[in-house]
Amino acid sequence: MSTITILGAGVMGSAMCLPARDRGHEVRLVGTHLDRDIVDRIVANGHHPKLNVKLPDGVRGFHHEDFAAAVGSDTDLIILGISSAGVPWAIDRLCETLKSPISVVMITKGMHPEDDRLTTLPDHVASEVKRRTGLDLAIAAVGGPCIAGELAVRRHTGTVITSRDIGLAERLCAMLETDYYHPRVSEDVVGVEICAAFKNFFAISVGWAAGHLDKMEVTENRAFNHNAAAVIFDQAIRELIVLVRSHGGTESSVWGMPGAGDLYVTCQAGRNSRLGNNLGRGLTYRQTKDGPMKGDTIEGAELGLTVASTLRTMMAAGTLSARALPLTLALLDALVHDSPLDIPWKSMHRHT
Repeated sequence: MSTITILGAGVMGSAMCLPARDRGHEVRLVGTHLDRDIVDRIVANGHHPKLNVKLPDGVRGFHHEDFAAAVGSDTDLIILGISSAGVPWAIDRLCETLKSPISVVMITKGMHPEDDRLTTLPDHVASEVKRRTGLDLAIAAVGGPCIAGELAVRRHTGTVITSRDIGLAERLCAMLETDYYHPRVSEDVVGVEICAAFKNFFAISVGWAAGHLDKMEVTENRAFNHNAAAVIFDQAIRELIVLVRSHGGTESSVWGMPGAGDLYVTCQAGRNSRLGNNLGRGLTYRQTKDGPMKGDTIEGAELGLTVASTLRTMMAAGTLSARALPLTLALLDALVHDSPLDIPWKSMHRHT
């Protein structure tokens, strides 16, 4: 069996302890500087306070300053379970710790903005580590519909593992597959990663429909607003296709688990949907962040703010079609300019 060190003791990083331990691997769970209380609880009694489950026996907890000790000389695989905002911090930890290449798999969702295009986080991490240390890291990423709370109680979960090194992806699937965790191999690194990141972004718009229902007059039959949510969901898929194509990814990822599957799950609950709900009720992004979601990390909103300039540069240069992305533009306006989210009904479904 292998030794796996997980950096990030949040819900998703910690949930990965389940398939890893159930396959018999040694697991060392390292918290970030934000996870000190979580690690203390895990060390004390194995209980994860945010997942509200006891992690499998044998999971060893470490604080972030002990990352090098956790990696040691015998770690076979590092899983990065940090947030997208924590990627620079994680790169620093890898660069100061690694003396030789170790395979890395990322469950972090996000994109790195360049001047004229977006780069996947695995490619960005590999490039930075190579530039700073000279080490060539084989990096994979996980995408698809995976709610941490469900994985943590061994409910059936399907994901895709993608890498520039397809052999690595195949080995990781073999290492982590259980009777409830069902990873599949994908060669489409760009498509999987764009879907993984932007599904959080588009879930905001789908969540708008439920919130907007609160502003609508109650009808005699107590009708919901599911039709509107479905139209927005469809537009989100169409625009994911545009974004994936423009960066050289494969459309099949959008229709599969990384795109439609993950967007469906993300729309059911979570912080991105809650932001959309508040926008639908008439609040702006800043009013939501200062009020009902104060202190919450909202990955979809952070992505939008991070990539807005690059996407607009690409549109101006003609490498990305603005006409085909009306929902994207509406979301960017709402986030960047802190304006009401105005769903562009008349512009949707017109261009692909």
